[in-house]
Amino acid sequence: MPRAIDGTRRSQRRKKILGQTKGFWGRRSTNFRTAKDAAAKAGQYAFRDRKRKKRDFRRLWITRISAACRGVGINYSQFIAGLNKAHITINRKAISNMAIEDAAAFSQLAAQAKAALGAQG
Repeated sequence: MPRAIDGTRRSQRRKKILGQTKGFWGRRSTNFRTAKDAAAKAGQYAFRDRKRKKRDFRRLWITRISAACRGVGINYSQFIAGLNKAHITINRKAISNMAIEDAAAFSQLAAQAKAALGAQG
């Protein structure tokens, strides 16, 4: 009976890792030993950055809302406080999109927030 030297499992595993590191720089894409480490590190970065992406987008939306608020004469914290007092629940992504695409609707929203602050304060 012939001796099995190199099975398909091993070559499939190596091929899978090298496929994951395709396009990486230098030896990290061609040498299995370094590609294995590179793929593991890339997976760690991907896991971390899936969480980070949520933070980054929220920061972006808040920055956009803040800039639009300054245009209508109110600051961001007062705007959000006014929306809460007026019982207007709308997420920051939608508000940011409104500030970019529909300035008239955003200014109405800001007016409602100001009115709620004036009535309460």
